[in-house]
Amino acid sequence: QVQLVESGGGLVQAGGSLRLSCASSGRAVSGYGMGWFRQAPGKEREFVAAISWSGKTTYYANSVKGRFTISRDNAKNTVYLQMNNLKPEDTAVYYCAAAAKVTASGRDYNYWGQGTQVTVSS
Repeated sequence: QVQLVESGGGLVQAGGSLRLSCASSGRAVSGYGMGWFRQAPGKEREFVAAISWSGKTTYYANSVKGRFTISRDNAKNTVYLQMNNLKPEDTAVYYCAAAAKVTASGRDYNYWGQGTQVTVSS
């Protein structure tokens, strides 16, 4: 099966930047859409961004549009989330996931990583 491992989380001040990476191993994810989700304390998991296998289609949550950029390098089996102008409300555990198509619905994702913590201080 597919295994996904997130990295790049950490502590950053408001207004700063951070880049998350999600590397896949095991079965290849050729043709898969990839997404990023996050869950903050006391809140439900929410959609952040998604990208098609080709990279030609992307979706973003309104809360991160204009600040975050999702990208992927299929040769490296890796998807990235570049986060700029971070805000305290971005603090959450961030998860990457793989789906058969690009989608903003968590129910469509078949594989999930363990998550990486992002903390934004004010």
